[in-house]
Amino acid sequence: MKVRGNDGGKRLGAAELGAELGERATLVQFSSAFCQPCRATRRTLAEVAEMVDGVSHVELDAEERLELVRELGILRTPTVLVLDAGGRIVRRAAGRPRKVDVIAALGEAV
Repeated sequence: MKVRGNDGGKRLGAAELGAELGERATLVQFSSAFCQPCRATRRTLAEVAEMVDGVSHVELDAEERLELVRELGILRTPTVLVLDAGGRIVRRAAGRPRKVDVIAALGEAV
């Protein structure tokens, strides 16, 4: 898993995501249809969102959202973005994340 810091203050909102932001943070997952690690990532992020109050998980199909994928420079799936309550990207990771890493990244967002 490759982790990067924030994306220069880039923000995403309900309009870009097609879903409301979490009260405290949002885990945004870019997936594709035949991506095996995406399934495991979906389970991990859903578990973390259930464990941590005010955190939501939004999964986007990278192929259906090509414009956003290009705008954000997403090169592979799964890619996970951690957004703070205002939709600012505070962390980005490509590849299958470990639950402990997701929880640590949320610490920067909340």
